[in-house]
Amino acid sequence: MTEFEKIAEAIRRLPPAELARFRDWFFEFDADEWDRQIAEDVEAGRLDELAAEAIEDYRAGRTREL
Repeated sequence: MTEFEKIAEAIRRLPPAELARFRDWFFEFDADEWDRQIAEDVEAGRLDELAAEAIEDYRAGRTREL
């Protein structure tokens, strides 16, 4: 059994209150990982081209308000 399968099985066995606690923890963990990855991508310049394209579209009037 893989590590993932072990974790998945353990999660399936959690009582409802512990499962809710795990969901809250994982939501925060996942958000932090997303933020870390975005920050790393920004620092490395991987989003520069996309940002420049978005700014160009905005200045050319090819955007709309949300």
